[in-house]
Amino acid sequence: MNSVMGHRLAILFLLVAAVSCNSEKKTLRNFRYGNFDYVLNYYQNVLKGQPNNGKANYYIAECYRQSNRIKESEKYYAKAGGQGVNHDSVLFYLAKAQHANGKYEEARKTLEDLVSSSEIEGIKDMAKKELDGLTYIDQLNEKKNYYRVKNLEALNSNYSEYSPAYLNSELYFTSARGNEKIYATTGTPYTELFKVTTKGANVDVNTVKPLPDGINSPNVNVGTVTFSPDGKTMVFAKGNTGKRKGTNDVDLYISRYRNNQWSEATQININQPDSWESSPAFSPDGRTLYFSSNRKGGYGGLDLYSAQMDSRGRFSRVRNLGPEINTSGNEMFPYVSENGKFYFSSDGHPGYGMLDIFVVNRINGKTVIDNLGQPMNSTADDFGLFLFRVDRGFFTSNRDGGKGDDDIYTFINEDPNLKVVNYYLQGITYMWRKDSTKEILPETKVTMLDGKGDVMQDYVTGNDGKFLFRVYENENYTLIGETDGFLVKRGPYTTIGKSIRLDTLKELITNVTLDTLLVLDRLQKDVVFELKNIYFGYDSANIRPESARELDKLVDILNDNPEIKIEMGSHTDSVGSVAFNINLSQRRAEATVNYLIKKGIAPERMVAKGYGESKPIARNTNPDGTDNPIGRQRNRRTEFKILEIGVRKEKKEEDDDDKYFRDH
Repeated sequence: MNSVMGHRLAILFLLVAAVSCNSEKKTLRNFRYGNFDYVLNYYQNVLKGQPNNGKANYYIAECYRQSNRIKESEKYYAKAGGQGVNHDSVLFYLAKAQHANGKYEEARKTLEDLVSSSEIEGIKDMAKKELDGLTYIDQLNEKKNYYRVKNLEALNSNYSEYSPAYLNSELYFTSARGNEKIYATTGTPYTELFKVTTKGANVDVNTVKPLPDGINSPNVNVGTVTFSPDGKTMVFAKGNTGKRKGTNDVDLYISRYRNNQWSEATQININQPDSWESSPAFSPDGRTLYFSSNRKGGYGGLDLYSAQMDSRGRFSRVRNLGPEINTSGNEMFPYVSENGKFYFSSDGHPGYGMLDIFVVNRINGKTVIDNLGQPMNSTADDFGLFLFRVDRGFFTSNRDGGKGDDDIYTFINEDPNLKVVNYYLQGITYMWRKDSTKEILPETKVTMLDGKGDVMQDYVTGNDGKFLFRVYENENYTLIGETDGFLVKRGPYTTIGKSIRLDTLKELITNVTLDTLLVLDRLQKDVVFELKNIYFGYDSANIRPESARELDKLVDILNDNPEIKIEMGSHTDSVGSVAFNINLSQRRAEATVNYLIKKGIAPERMVAKGYGESKPIARNTNPDGTDNPIGRQRNRRTEFKILEIGVRKEKKEEDDDDKYFRDH
């Protein structure tokens, strides 16, 4: 009897163990798929009987961290451990949780221990950066701050309200109000887009209503909306259905306002299937869309990107905003104000522990990232800033004292010295006529590079050839013009010495417009272009430093126009014999070609040709037989001539793209 009972107990034990094993496998599968609410329930039940279970504590901590609730993870990271759990990683995130909870000294001690004990260089580097960030907080708190904030209590509910956007006396926002369906990752209701009539920050709560079906969808999170300047194009984020692995099923959607209603939203063409795209924001001119994504190739976590929108509403030229803005943490909620300031939220730049709001300032061509400080930022998440005037606007926070989860706040900047100067560079694209006069060149793409050669903005001119860029004081720029049938042309521009002193201004906003022009040359075979200031020593083919600087401009031309093959021609005056001058000019032509080869230009794209004195463009002597030094100087010249024109690779790719969109 005892044997039978023992056998049954053993079977029962194995069954319980099998069920428990299967339950844990299911739980870990839910963890991989981002169903954190399910995982939390499972491991919290484990802790009821085993409060010091390192594995259970670890997964609870990870669930809270990965669902943006890192404050709640602190006590669980403190007990996390077990097989397969990285101790250094646990310490790092424990410090992050302590930081988020305002326990700066405890976080400092945890990080110092990690730096001294860890043998993983990547972890040590991140810990050192976090320590620097804690030091920065002390400096930040010493700065004078002129912001005043207030909870927009009339609009906020017990649920989440966030990401306000102001348009035509209406405030658009995201909210979980009125939704009973729960999203498994966070354990909170799904969100939708709403709007309310408002005068500045005075909302009429009786007008709150959700956006129509086709924008909002049941059992799908919808949020973070932006509008083009004319209010006729809406882009917003939509996803988190739980039907795909993880939380990467968030994409950007677009809708048009036609016949007094918003069209059914469709995905825009820059989404990637295995990445998360959200928090879109149009630039003030509506030509650039900024957004956040965790696509491959970033700097870690969520990065900020930009894309250009053309006149047909297509997006292209997606680029990462770079390591000055993006970090190994998360950068989200970009916003560009009318005064050109770029704002965003980050938990990777030094701050108070969670998402803080930062502003990008350009000072003498350098990017400086500034934390807005308290009271705009807190130890909670602060994000989603929007200015409806230069000195006031809205933002979002889940700080203590709010009505719900995320709340919308209003703010005013009371800085007595707040003065804004907007600098703009306007210009016209021209082409040369045969008679050396200029004619407007329409439909030209103009790109502006900063002093480091990085692309800042681009513009496609209309029939008037006009382009317009925002520029900043004390910076050097390069403008690049390109259109079919013309050589790509570069032109320098500087704002150094063109600034206005702020203490002379009386208005809050001052707009300054500067002028320039860009003249392009036709792309034709056998057309000759003279290179100015190419000098050689007497009877020498050695390239002087001032000549090298001029040849570097030709390097740019050849790099910008990879489809052309050229002849480098060298000419002399009539001093010396014909044979001597042919030999000298050939050596000089070959010297220029060799210089260009050293600069990376393919040898097969160039031919060296010495013409000697055979093709003068001025008289070497005056009619009376006396010497003509000015004419001789003009004859001693270096030119390049276009021999062949191929198909530009970029143009072929654009044609292929156009064909794709026509066919689809």
